[in-house]
Amino acid sequence: MGFRCGIVGLPNVGKSTIFNALTAAAIDAENYPFCTIEPNVGVVAVPDERLDRLADLVNTRNKVPTQMEFVDIAGLVKGASQGEGLGNQFLGHIRQVDAILHVVRCFEDDNIVHVDGSIDPLRDLEVITMELVMADLDTVEKRLTKAKNQAKSGEKKFLAEAGFLEKIQQILDEGQPARKAVPENDTQEILLRELCLLTTKPVLYVANVSEEDLAGGNPFVDRLRAQAETEGASVVTIAGGIEQELSLLDIEEQREFLAEMGMEEPGLNRLIHAGYDLLGLITYFTVGEKETKAWTITRGTSAPGAAGKIHSDFERGFIRAEVIAYEDYIACGSEAAARDKGLMRSEGKEYIVKDGDCILFRFNV
Repeated sequence: MGFRCGIVGLPNVGKSTIFNALTAAAIDAENYPFCTIEPNVGVVAVPDERLDRLADLVNTRNKVPTQMEFVDIAGLVKGASQGEGLGNQFLGHIRQVDAILHVVRCFEDDNIVHVDGSIDPLRDLEVITMELVMADLDTVEKRLTKAKNQAKSGEKKFLAEAGFLEKIQQILDEGQPARKAVPENDTQEILLRELCLLTTKPVLYVANVSEEDLAGGNPFVDRLRAQAETEGASVVTIAGGIEQELSLLDIEEQREFLAEMGMEEPGLNRLIHAGYDLLGLITYFTVGEKETKAWTITRGTSAPGAAGKIHSDFERGFIRAEVIAYEDYIACGSEAAARDKGLMRSEGKEYIVKDGDCILFRFNV
């Protein structure tokens, strides 16, 4: 697995409610700030009907979906980068995730207190963003001081490092995320990765709305979408309360509930897939009567790299990958039929795995 999404936002925006629905973990979701001190972690199966169809087709004994890890990080507040509300501890938790799901409150409810007394998604978004920027600025300034001292020797690599750090510092000083600092070479890319800056992580905005606004949205969601577009980010609309109810039902009850609500699938399925897309991930399958399994890889992974997800021996001793496209596998009804029709391809080390590929790896160690 190895892919983690951190759920962040101000207190009382619905982070823990959405986490509960994602994981059916039934953690506390109280109506007061900082009810989540230590981050709650949940592993979630990524819904994929392709896996279901393949498993049914071969009558597999064990079906294993791919998974993502979600981390519910306590509500940040203004001043978190300076330690307000246990902020330094919470910001440290964010450093450990691969992507950020930023939950923004887009509903009004007099019974749920907002830390700033009113609903304003853009203000809330700016508070969180600026705290992440300020934390990154502190990190960059410390590294820049070190680089400048080292650059006094006249060594070119330290002069270059200081120059790139100054570029990042300027971006952060303007209140912009560090992801806008595009590395121009491998050295800069490695440095940016080593810094582990919060604002280089990809962000998906989650608009938490009331049940009444789920279908048509509301002005709060419209404003959030407009802002997200300027950042090249996406917005997923979720009614956290409904999703938590759904998570407590069995499959048949969920279908009935969704039909009554006029929904095709739980909103959280969309959220999981959006998080999957955000990280640039794809799925390939290994198919058999004993086990049919979905595997997560980064888009652009070669066949040996994909084989290494199963076991390092598969990558080290890779010979070839026998590949059937998902659509061809379903159309043919079996691996043997696909082979007979010439739809099973033999691919070598240079092959880039595609989403939905059904693969049998040949290796020798």
